[in-house]
Amino acid sequence: MTWRNIGSAKESLFTRLDFRSKLALLLVATCLAFLWESPKLTGALALTMLLLCLLARIQLDDVSRTLLIMLPFYAILLLTHGFFNTYVGRTTLWVAPANWWWIGGKLRLTAEGLAYGVMVIFRTLTLILTIPLVIFTTDLSTLIVGLVRMRVPYRVAFVFSATLRFLPLWFQEIQAIQEAQRLRGLAVESMNWLKRVLVYSRIAVPLILGALTRSQQIEVALAARAFSGSPKRTYLHESTLHAADYAVLFLCSSVLLVAVWLRVTTGLGRFGPAGL
Repeated sequence: MTWRNIGSAKESLFTRLDFRSKLALLLVATCLAFLWESPKLTGALALTMLLLCLLARIQLDDVSRTLLIMLPFYAILLLTHGFFNTYVGRTTLWVAPANWWWIGGKLRLTAEGLAYGVMVIFRTLTLILTIPLVIFTTDLSTLIVGLVRMRVPYRVAFVFSATLRFLPLWFQEIQAIQEAQRLRGLAVESMNWLKRVLVYSRIAVPLILGALTRSQQIEVALAARAFSGSPKRTYLHESTLHAADYAVLFLCSSVLLVAVWLRVTTGLGRFGPAGL
């Protein structure tokens, strides 16, 4: 299951769940990610989302590729909090030597700053893993029906699903452009990172033009079919809540309420002085 095949995940418990229960899981995971500031709890949350993705039998090829791309960002994030987050930084791990110009004796690395940076990384990992857990296991037609059942205007639901339908075509166009460059003798793999950035930036122009052309074609096709956006229509796929969906909704709401109550009463999830 990749971004090129949205909604075609292998049969599992998550593919049989209603979109509304999956959306509840997404909202609860997002709320917990921002509610908790403890590296241990946010790390456990990210690990839980990873296990759920594996349970849903999602192939994490594109997700892992995205994480690899974000590794430099994560490194910068970790160092930035480690050196410059003076709000939480208390325990000094390293201080710049005094003979270093301008920063000597001033720049210091703190344990709490590193711990806070790790927490932010786990928070972003949770968000990255939760989105495919909801989108990849849901057929786009079922997604539209689920949004309409949630009182979302049909036009908004249609635009959202059309955007998701664009993603596979978008990746196919990127691959076609890269193949055309290789056929013309452009060896991207042998270039340094700066030249690769310049080459990939040139892909953006034909990619944007192709997206604009395709959107105009969709607009003409919708106008030719007298698309009105009225929600009063019949659907091939119905959206019905079953026992498993009610169980997921109850579990999600219970976990969120307990987490908020513990945060208010005991401070569970608050970033402590030791960075825990």
